Amino acid sequence: MMTTDDLGMTGTRAPRPAGRPRSQEADLAILTAALDLLIEYGVAQTSIEQVARRAGVTRATVYRRYADKTALLVRALQWANHDNDPDFIGWRDLDHMFGDWAAHLSEPRNRVLLRRVFGAVDDHPELMRAYREANAGRRAAVVRDALRLAQDRGELPADADVDVVQEVLSSAVMGHLGGHPDDEGAEQIKAYFLAIMKQFGYRPATKGSERI
Repeated sequence: MMTTDDLGMTGTRAPRPAGRPRSQEADLAILTAALDLLIEYGVAQTSIEQVARRAGVTRATVYRRYADKTALLVRALQWANHDNDPDFIGWRDLDHMFGDWAAHLSEPRNRVLLRRVFGAVDDHPELMRAYREANAGRRAAVVRDALRLAQDRGELPADADVDVVQEVLSSAVMGHLGGHPDDEGAEQIKAYFLAIMKQFGYRPATKGSERI
């Protein structure tokens, strides 16, 4: 899952100076505006024109960067989730991973964003398809790496099907978004994932354990 550090996803932003933003500032302004509008109004009610207006740039500025709304929203989601962060190499263990996921899901704004995206699957399948294609490789691989590392350490049974476990965890995220209150804390959310993993035989190593 994703960290919430430096996402630029808070509800307030410092006012920008008058005039057109410079290139890097324009990039940030466009992505922030796209996320804000997606969260507030959903995919259908978000447009390039609205993004440009909120970002304080022209529509041409947006179109120079993105061919259409889908491309813009996919990039905004990647940016928010740090999916293209070259410094992210994975989690040290499953406890770290679930703590990271829980921190992200404990933010109501992040929960609304995810529901907006998954809720658009019928009316805007191209967005979900593009987002999945953009994320299916690296992020999925990092999760599988964390699960296999747990197997190597003896924390997860060697015969556990990592692909099945990963699929269940993905479904569990959706289940939590739809079936749990948005004010649930990170510790509760982490416990939710750990309870699911216990059904697969997950037994985390205790401190001082030699299982590496």
